[in-house]
Amino acid sequence: MRDRVPVVVQGSGRRGRRAGLAGVLWAGAELIVTVGVVVLLLVVHQVWWTNRQAAAGAQERVRALERSWGDGPDRGSGAGAGAGVGGGGVPAAGPEPTGPEPSGPADSGATDSGAAPAATRAARPAAGTGGPAGPSERDRAYAVLRIPRLGLVVPVAQGVDKRAVLDKGYAGQYPGTAGPGARGNFALAGHRNTHGEPFRYVNRLRAGDELIVDVRGRRFTYVVGKVLSETTERDTGVIAPVPRSVVKPDQGYSEPGAYITLTTCTPEYSSKYRLVVWGTLLKSS
Repeated sequence: MRDRVPVVVQGSGRRGRRAGLAGVLWAGAELIVTVGVVVLLLVVHQVWWTNRQAAAGAQERVRALERSWGDGPDRGSGAGAGAGVGGGGVPAAGPEPTGPEPSGPADSGATDSGAAPAATRAARPAAGTGGPAGPSERDRAYAVLRIPRLGLVVPVAQGVDKRAVLDKGYAGQYPGTAGPGARGNFALAGHRNTHGEPFRYVNRLRAGDELIVDVRGRRFTYVVGKVLSETTERDTGVIAPVPRSVVKPDQGYSEPGAYITLTTCTPEYSSKYRLVVWGTLLKSS
């Protein structure tokens, strides 16, 4: 008999290890794809859906205001006139400049809270209360801001709280600042990106452009005077009664008057700096 030569099969262990490694890689790839899809959905929700939802809600609020005012669809460059008027032609709905001094522009970018910085919050009523108005009033729009150059029509509410005001696509009035048409500074904040992004294109405004504020029975027309393209979030001077940057003292005004201020975050999709637009009252009707 011939001696049998044992046959040794090699490579089976190696193939097993390869199969195991391939399984791990496949599972990892599936995990990466799943995470990517989830992140994409979150981005779509934040950038697209919140815009649609907030913008639709804001426009419905404008229509509701116009219906409550009983105005037709056209009045000058837009409909409506605003919410209650107090004695002496000063709107009662807008807080008078008798509260705490404004302490800094609100944070209204896409990636942060939309509330003013800590130093600002410490020097004024809780964010979103809108100064004299109580918490139940903070999300009630009382005026409509119209910017013909941008085709913008947006409701204005008291306070700059993110959830109660800014995330609804509204422009929010800084607590303690003057009411529309009043002597002092009618200062507003708004999102530049996401949640309706009403102030996304305010960087396109130029000197002479109109900023129209309608309050019940009254219309206040401001004209853009100056634009501060970049300042810090703690530049408290930009919303002072006589607005002047404390970071760039050569920017702003030096004489008392009736001013309007628009603030938002810059650059886009960032909250690092603030963009500021100033205007002065041209006429009221």
